[in-house]
Amino acid sequence: MPNIEKVFDSPGPQPNGMQATEAGLWILDQGTNEVHLVSYEGVVQKTLATGSDRGSGITDTGTALWLASTYSCEILSADPTDGKTLASFATPGAGKTGAHGLEWRDDKLWMAVPPAATIYQVNADDDFAVIHTLPAPGDRPHGIAWVGDELWCVETNHRAIFQLEPADGRHLNKIEIPEPHPEPHGMTYWDGYFWYCDAHTTAVCRVAYP
Repeated sequence: MPNIEKVFDSPGPQPNGMQATEAGLWILDQGTNEVHLVSYEGVVQKTLATGSDRGSGITDTGTALWLASTYSCEILSADPTDGKTLASFATPGAGKTGAHGLEWRDDKLWMAVPPAATIYQVNADDDFAVIHTLPAPGDRPHGIAWVGDELWCVETNHRAIFQLEPADGRHLNKIEIPEPHPEPHGMTYWDGYFWYCDAHTTAVCRVAYP
């Protein structure tokens, strides 16, 4: 069984999206639509209001934050200094809700979209065109992260983090998060650990990369 450690409680009531950076963890809260930049020890560095509607995913390009505005079925580009929306795009594969986990890699945006049970790679420019798709590990994919050339995705209903073959979605590895540990929702990777948050309990946890 992996060593799963609760590190701190999120400052918001429903943390549902996470992105690791050198400055700390960006945490998008589904209840308040705020993003918090929090140190790896749990100290809040910054809080921004956003235009997200019950968002569930966040990533950082270095110049912009991208947010999964889940209940408006939009992907938002936001200013990292004040949270204001810079651009918005329709979420591919959306149904009654939209995307959850987001990740930025090689100037492209990746997203997990539960209604389609699919992970999408899209151009992050005006056309927002889909480049590549692969099946998610279940029908409730959440946080995603790249570790080098490895793609990992939370499947919340399975309480697990899956390593997927980026070409076709084959399952290559799995980290189980059994009860009574907090349930994985948003997820990111930093310095040898997967960090995840639980929107139900506000817990922010980490589990060592296998």
